Amino acid sequence: MAPLTTWVKRLLIANVVIFLLAQPGSPLYQLLVLYPLPFALFRPWGVVTYMFLHAGMGHLFFNMIGLFFFGPRLENRLGAKGFLWLYFLAGLGGAVFHLTFNRTASVVGASGAVYGILLGFAMFWPRERIYIWGILPVEAWLLASLLVFGSLYSGISPSAGSGTAHFAHLGGIAFAFAFLKWWEWKKGSAQRSFQKQLHPQATPKGVVGDKIAQARWEGISLDGLHELNREEVERLLGKVESDGSGTLTPSERTFLDRMSSR
Repeated sequence: MAPLTTWVKRLLIANVVIFLLAQPGSPLYQLLVLYPLPFALFRPWGVVTYMFLHAGMGHLFFNMIGLFFFGPRLENRLGAKGFLWLYFLAGLGGAVFHLTFNRTASVVGASGAVYGILLGFAMFWPRERIYIWGILPVEAWLLASLLVFGSLYSGISPSAGSGTAHFAHLGGIAFAFAFLKWWEWKKGSAQRSFQKQLHPQATPKGVVGDKIAQARWEGISLDGLHELNREEVERLLGKVESDGSGTLTPSERTFLDRMSSR
């Protein structure tokens, strides 16, 4: 288990303190709970504050256990900003799904956010073994799948799981999945941008582009190159001369472009 990280620690403390201050049924609890539509429209802060309320000690305990065990590695992986976006977007997703699919009940708890954290853990470390009740090993991907299908079944079945906000769980999972896919895309986009900056003079393929590139490659000054680079340039220029520049691999073209820019 990863050491406790800054924001996981702060979220744990915040949830415990608010639980102590806002006991179920108290005026503060009633103020912060997420009410069903249309009442939620008059207390819009509920989509955030409901995440810090809990219906009882057991409810608080199991949510905080999930945050405690799965949160630190995710915070280390995503960074503080990315982790907070994941946590609160998953919690917001829980609110959105609950308001959409359950028009009669109020909802409290960090379950939507914690389900999002569990999904993120399963996406990054799918083969990690999680011990249910400390004895039953289940791989993270399987546990996440069981929770998704369990929440879906309980949410649509009128005889199963009454009193539990199953659609809030699904909303947390759905929003977390969307955010993590966007985060991966953004990370890949940043890497592609870096590669373009690293090799700004790379010439596109094509008849005209190949001729321009070949002329630039033939102008490479071999005298100032390291012996290994010089041998590779000579080999590739020979390949271009005999077989044409179209036979070069992308990495070979990039190498010649880099040598020509020195």
